[in-house]
Amino acid sequence: MIKKFILIVCGSFVGAFLAFLIFMFVGMIMSFAIMGSMGASTKKSTVDSKHSILKLDLSNSISEREGVESLDMMSFIQNQGMPPTSTGLNCLLEAIKEAATNDKIDGIYIECNGVSAAPATLEAVRKALKEFKKSGKWIAAYGYEGINQADYYLASVADSIYLNPVGAVDLHGMGSVTPYMKKMLDKVGVEMQIVRVGSFKSAVEPYMLEDMSDANRLQQEHYLGSLWKEMRDAMAADRKLTSDALNSLCDSVVLTFDTKDLIKNKLVDKLVYSNDMDKILMARTDAKKPEDLKFVSPDDLVTSLEDPAVGDHIAVVYAVGEIFSTSGEDSESINGQELSETILKLKDDDNVKGMVLRVNSPGGSAFASEQIWKAIQDFKASGKPVAVSMGDYAASGGYYISCNADRIFAERTTITGSIGIFGMIPSVNELVENKLGVHMASVKTNENADMGALGKKLTPTQMAALQNMVNQGYELFTKRCADGRHVTQDSIKKIAEGRVWDAITAKQIGLVDEFGGIKEAVAWVAKKANMGDDYETQNYPEIKDPFMAMLEKYMSTSYEARLEREMGPLYEWHKQLQRILGRDRILCLMPETEVSF
Repeated sequence: MIKKFILIVCGSFVGAFLAFLIFMFVGMIMSFAIMGSMGASTKKSTVDSKHSILKLDLSNSISEREGVESLDMMSFIQNQGMPPTSTGLNCLLEAIKEAATNDKIDGIYIECNGVSAAPATLEAVRKALKEFKKSGKWIAAYGYEGINQADYYLASVADSIYLNPVGAVDLHGMGSVTPYMKKMLDKVGVEMQIVRVGSFKSAVEPYMLEDMSDANRLQQEHYLGSLWKEMRDAMAADRKLTSDALNSLCDSVVLTFDTKDLIKNKLVDKLVYSNDMDKILMARTDAKKPEDLKFVSPDDLVTSLEDPAVGDHIAVVYAVGEIFSTSGEDSESINGQELSETILKLKDDDNVKGMVLRVNSPGGSAFASEQIWKAIQDFKASGKPVAVSMGDYAASGGYYISCNADRIFAERTTITGSIGIFGMIPSVNELVENKLGVHMASVKTNENADMGALGKKLTPTQMAALQNMVNQGYELFTKRCADGRHVTQDSIKKIAEGRVWDAITAKQIGLVDEFGGIKEAVAWVAKKANMGDDYETQNYPEIKDPFMAMLEKYMSTSYEARLEREMGPLYEWHKQLQRILGRDRILCLMPETEVSF
């Protein structure tokens, strides 16, 4: 009894101590959240000195929107309680635009530190830098350790590219590597039961084939070739090289070049150490010593981008990430239900005169895509114009929610198309029956009553039924595209089949109307809505503080719910083992039988 009492007391103490730690941790998160939200709401321009330099630090990733970052408990711990570093594309573009007309900004300094962004995002920044140069102000770029290919795509716009004498430049072209896992799945006894429409719908290939299909190789070669040509030609033109010459250099493993050869081949202009780079910047401003250099960041230069519009405005609605029916995996995902509700509220808002849907999504739930499509259709029915601005990707479900816009804009390096549908259901029958030695006995009143039960492989009849359902979804998808693009369904099917397209080809075949970004899409909507040249925009949905979003996610989702999501069909076996280990040794218990209904 005393031993049991001590165990209870100790258990209570440990429980209370853990609760205290959790309370302190939650309090710390809330404190950061409050400080972060205060900082966001009071963000104003801090450029108060002449001869300032807008510094673009290319060490961060570039997200679609300022203030929206993926955040989970692990990244919070890894960053020691600080939010992950990311720069919003909207903030970056606005800062470059402001720098061109702000008489306190002398020029732009690009610090190459390994930026992380897809081609279309980089293209948008590059176009803004090209526009900035029309102001007559200078742009200088510097690589301290090296300049990777993404950095170089932006740095090539600069008047001069400087590099550390022992640095490197990495230009190598574009490629893709896809892991094919069928052999591994066969070894562990897992079969992916796949239903799909479209010979190019290749997302399922790694689970059903041992190597890339000819169709998938064809489409990847086409769109990668088109993207690389666009980027290569732009870099070559700005460096006063021919495209063939630059391409030849990329085949020569530029990363290993001696730095003097980089100058000889016109890839960089001068080799300087960091203190000499300071002197170059000092000469371009009025600074007498390095400490006098006045750098400002994009955040310093622009006022808050999320201030509410006053009166009539154009709604810029962000649809970023994978599409889910309800809640997604992180802050950069699309909640189909919430996005649909947001669009419908904007439809009924008299101050909203039109909408630009900013789509940067590889797709996701077909059901959620249809709900978003319907919300956009209802918005259009109210008489308000809608344009889509495609980001890095607007493919599959991302194209589904784009296809009924009045006008579709894309960057030349956007990836789009992939009009197709698939379903993938894992079967662990081989793993359970033959490798683990567990036989799943079933009793059923109807032929398909045990469909989907763990360890039960789908029958030919069930697979045929699922294939029919996917076929119906494909018919609806292609009809939505045909109606939205004002063409026949047969013409859509000829370019569908799940094939991924680059934006240049997509424009040629009618999936895209015009090249441009958010700025061009907003201007088009403003003109259609007769708003003149003086119009306001407002971003939607409202940004959730990343810390509060993380806290809300983890408070609302139990550990077991997260474990179930991560383990998938194996979760039931985990529960079964836990129950067995936790039971008394003598039981009054009925046989365990799973009854499906």
